[in-house]
Amino acid sequence: MPDTSPILDHVVIDVRDRMDEAARVFARLGFQLTPRGYHTLGSTNRLAMFATDYLELLGFSERGANRPELAPFPIGLNGLVFKTADAEATFAQASLAGLPILPVQAFSRPVSLDGAKRDARFRTTRLDSAKVSMGRVYFCEHLTPELVWRSEWQRHPNGARAISRVVVATEVPQRAAELFRGLFGQSAVASHDGACIFDAGRTRVELLSATAVAREFGDAAAEANGRHEYLVGLELKVESVPATRELLHDIPGLRVEPDRLVVPALAAFNTTLVFAEAR
Repeated sequence: MPDTSPILDHVVIDVRDRMDEAARVFARLGFQLTPRGYHTLGSTNRLAMFATDYLELLGFSERGANRPELAPFPIGLNGLVFKTADAEATFAQASLAGLPILPVQAFSRPVSLDGAKRDARFRTTRLDSAKVSMGRVYFCEHLTPELVWRSEWQRHPNGARAISRVVVATEVPQRAAELFRGLFGQSAVASHDGACIFDAGRTRVELLSATAVAREFGDAAAEANGRHEYLVGLELKVESVPATRELLHDIPGLRVEPDRLVVPALAAFNTTLVFAEAR
């Protein structure tokens, strides 16, 4: 696959059949969530929208069949999604490069705006999660971005403006990095102090050893649930750490550090959340 600069589109937290509970938890964490959406694939979601990326709570819908590709994953952060302008072209390029890419899926969900319903439409191409153990890594083409990125959904009480960091735990960071070098080019991923790091637009993706994850987060880290490679958590850029701290002061286990706040995974559906000001 030719060198392509990755740009984060969104991340996905699986909440399974606990969407109502998850919505309450993330609202308490200061996120303004979009109304509940229903995919034609059979899943349901609610989103926390930022300027160019977003956080998706994804669950099973009582209106349709459960999506089988979600079943193997425990509750928590399991989706890492990059932007593509053409899902078919991305699929073709990845296939030629010998990567375990699956055919393009097209789907939609209705959006109510000003009393009228319109369909937000998407096309995605996914890496085969049976061969990529860290979670669901895929590319999303937005056919109707104006129905997703709306200013009224981008203002959050916690001051969150963007996803600035995604942390992945892996036994061998260099081995995990080969997947992303295959997708984005050999020069896309750098090595530093045993970790492998690449930028996806304004977001830094870090592949860290379990030891490094434990050193940074301790008991605030997400549970591995028997996995050797998994998505641990997110760092979100906020307008003011003190203001965010005031809002989140009674979150159980909140860790206050000199320049950031750490919400333990136990308080956020097995996803470690870090709130920090722009560096």
